Amino acid sequence: MSRRVLAMLAVTALAGCSSPPPLQTFPPLDYSYLPPITLKVSTINVVNNYQPDAGAATFIAEDPVPPGDELQTVLTHRLIASGAPGSATATIETASIEQVGGNLVGTLTVELSLTTPDGKSTGYTEASVVQTDTAPDPDASQNQVQAALYTMTKELMTAMNDQLQYQIDHNLGVWVVGGSGPGGGGSLVPSGVQATPLTPPGSVSPQTGAAPTQIPPALQGPSPTAIPPGPPAPLLVPNTPPPSTPPAPAPAPAPAPAPAAPAPAFNPADVGL
Repeated sequence: MSRRVLAMLAVTALAGCSSPPPLQTFPPLDYSYLPPITLKVSTINVVNNYQPDAGAATFIAEDPVPPGDELQTVLTHRLIASGAPGSATATIETASIEQVGGNLVGTLTVELSLTTPDGKSTGYTEASVVQTDTAPDPDASQNQVQAALYTMTKELMTAMNDQLQYQIDHNLGVWVVGGSGPGGGGSLVPSGVQATPLTPPGSVSPQTGAAPTQIPPALQGPSPTAIPPGPPAPLLVPNTPPPSTPPAPAPAPAPAPAPAAPAPAFNPADVGL
């Protein structure tokens, strides 16, 4: 066997050893478990206005589940028209994944506007989320790059579903079937956020099971001094008038003084004249 043939066989063997592994398959993202949001309109249009730059377009092309396509699927699945007059338009403004330094940064932005049949605006809201993950190494395989992009897109969709529900409930509650009216929906807490119930003082928290905090005796104030009981309250007697008494007899009139005796007549003999 010639040296040339041996060389060709060696090259073929090395090429076979260095061939890349088969591409990994990724399951499609599923949103069927999410409840629909029924709007009081007759039609809903979903529009993708996002135009990626060169850097974002490279990652989007490698992503097994491109974020723009997935977001369009989410909006089409979740936003349902009730048949009432009017229309709604959900516009995808941003659906990007870009590398910033050593991180992958994903951004989703959706605008939702409602109009009357004659085109007058009746409601508007916007939902936006940003997700940051560590970027793959420069020498990462194609499978590793795709796995990182797949994870990023999945995280973006989860965050957007929560944010979209929150913004619609908060700003377009009156236009949601079952909503609570202008300025707010039935829930102002995004999905996945648990509100801790308030517990009365001294009880055990149902979330942590921790006992209430005890104040050390040294930090407690002096015990209140007991005040001895006072004298018993006087017995209340009904307000009745005192018994009547007969009036005292009037004093008898004083007797009239006796008339004075007349003075005797003057007699000169009585004085020796």
